[in-house]
Amino acid sequence: MRGAGRTEGVACGLMTTPVLLDIPKPPSYARMLLILNAALAWFAVLLSLTLNLSGYYVGTGDPSKPTLLGNVPGGVDTPLERFFDWSTYFTQLSNLTVAVVITVLLLRPDLFRREDRVGAIWRALRLDTLLMIIVTGVVFNVLLAGGERQGWDFISNMMLHIIVPIVTPLIWLIAGPRKLIYPMTVWLALVLPLLWAVFALVRGQVIGAYPYPFLDVSTNGWTSVLTFVLVIVIVAIVLGYVLLGVDRVMARLTRYEDSAD
Repeated sequence: MRGAGRTEGVACGLMTTPVLLDIPKPPSYARMLLILNAALAWFAVLLSLTLNLSGYYVGTGDPSKPTLLGNVPGGVDTPLERFFDWSTYFTQLSNLTVAVVITVLLLRPDLFRREDRVGAIWRALRLDTLLMIIVTGVVFNVLLAGGERQGWDFISNMMLHIIVPIVTPLIWLIAGPRKLIYPMTVWLALVLPLLWAVFALVRGQVIGAYPYPFLDVSTNGWTSVLTFVLVIVIVAIVLGYVLLGVDRVMARLTRYEDSAD
């Protein structure tokens, strides 16, 4: 049986089978596109992490830049310190979210259709793959891009800030799956990026360094930083509802073979 609030009892009522939402069946080519999306995101994440941990960027920045573990004298840091710095950036979080969530979507699509709390969380994370990666691409290319990049750094930057941010929403537009976005999904999708913002600001207060200049409280002040965060949140909410509307229109316009099982 399907429908909100209905469950099928099994094992004499001791267990219940989660109720699944009725969603349109994706087109036959959707799986291959999602595999491509996940592969590109994993490549971007793993390349960036490898370059960071290997010391590729050592000597390219301020040698006195503090890390999560404190100031590193002479710029001699450890892979662990580099990992903490790497994991602080919203770019890494957004690309990792795309890689992990789409991989789960490929392996366990039923999780996203569940009508319970588990399903609500996974649908919010699916929306995060869109909201966060779009914000990453726009903010970087509008506010942060600059300077000539070469070699592996050029490839890594292209993957993280251009290729994945373009491919991810494009494949969602083509392949779906549809009807996984609801008004509550938009609000739940704000939790992960807001947790990151709190972490970045608290960490910055502790070590005196921030992942992005627009979050630097010591330079810009709390009013400016919190205003910037509020603007991004409002933009994300509006974008979430726009994606919800697009999703509904695409669900009506796209002709599927039949309803998903």
